[in-house]
Amino acid sequence: MAERPRIPTLAGELAAEFAGTMILILFGVGVVAQVAAADIGDHDSIAWAWGLGVTLGVYVAARISGAHINPAVTIALAAFREFAWRKTAPYIAAQTAGAFVAALLVRWNYSEVLAKVDPGHTIKTQGVFSTLPGNGELPVGTWGAFRDQVIGTAILLFVIKALTDIRNSPPLANLAPFMIGLLVVGIGMAWGTDAGYAINPARDFGPRLASFLTGYGSAWRDQNGDLYFWVPIIGPIIGGVLGVGLYKLLIGRFLPSEDESTEQPPTKPEPQYETA
Repeated sequence: MAERPRIPTLAGELAAEFAGTMILILFGVGVVAQVAAADIGDHDSIAWAWGLGVTLGVYVAARISGAHINPAVTIALAAFREFAWRKTAPYIAAQTAGAFVAALLVRWNYSEVLAKVDPGHTIKTQGVFSTLPGNGELPVGTWGAFRDQVIGTAILLFVIKALTDIRNSPPLANLAPFMIGLLVVGIGMAWGTDAGYAINPARDFGPRLASFLTGYGSAWRDQNGDLYFWVPIIGPIIGGVLGVGLYKLLIGRFLPSEDESTEQPPTKPEPQYETA
């Protein structure tokens, strides 16, 4: 007699979110540490490694938890009744814990080279773990960075919805995680100037906490001394909800139902889809 397929419990889903987010941060924070502390690589290698981290993290967790690996995704889906609110806080806790543990591993592994390039563990290498306005160097303030995080995360969620909506034309052969990774590469290359494209509260807060507990006393503030940690938390949450809402407004409501989307499309558009 065949065994029944195993249905993931909440504990399994949380384990998957923890593991997926940990993989994301091991690659993402790891590459920034390598570039900043050892001068191996550049902006492009950072963008690609973050994108690969997202791809691999999604592949790790997708079958069990849906691979949110980002509180902005979890909250945005819950806001539009595509995810249970009762699971939201546990998912966010698991994601943040995964990011925290991964950042501790990176901090430990790169401890010698970080100490050499920045003995005082100052703002010079704080950006290895957490984001800063203008990447710590350019004239971007708190609200400019906040604006950037809202826009960047809205782009992220808008396109994620397009890539995963079965009623649309999503990537086949399980290529959606790969395309989402490319999406993050693109955001990094086009939207990384003003705030370092955190676009993920767990990605920023978990490593920020890890850096604070391991010697970075200024972790909660930016290069201007302003309290900054809240920006890559609140900005992405707002942007995520905005992105899903815009997708539903501009694309989702015009798509056929799930049953209709599985049928062979007509050679000519139905009248209701034609323009005047």
